Amino acid sequence: MASPNAAKAAALQQRLTAHARRWPQITELKVRWRAGYAYIDAAVDGDDEADGDLQLCRLKDTGHPEMWGFTLFTYSNERYEDNVLPTGRLFGTPEAALDCAAGLYLGDPPA
Repeated sequence: MASPNAAKAAALQQRLTAHARRWPQITELKVRWRAGYAYIDAAVDGDDEADGDLQLCRLKDTGHPEMWGFTLFTYSNERYEDNVLPTGRLFGTPEAALDCAAGLYLGDPPA
């Protein structure tokens, strides 16, 4: 599958950046594209060795704006692995994928 058009890429970036405001540690959310996949990384500010960029997850473009495939970056294996969202599904919204990945690596967002 080809990379998305500029409008789709910009819409996903904007959507995820707005949602990432839930985590004060995230200073910038980065979305990079390759072959129909959106790779989501976060620049993180903190006071320990977790400073720097975190690879969070990879989303597969299915052509539907509310249904994206989800794989989690696992630091134990240094690769992206299929994962299940809290809904029990392999597909979901980009926000649900970000919540799952950022929640795992950064903890629950403040209330």
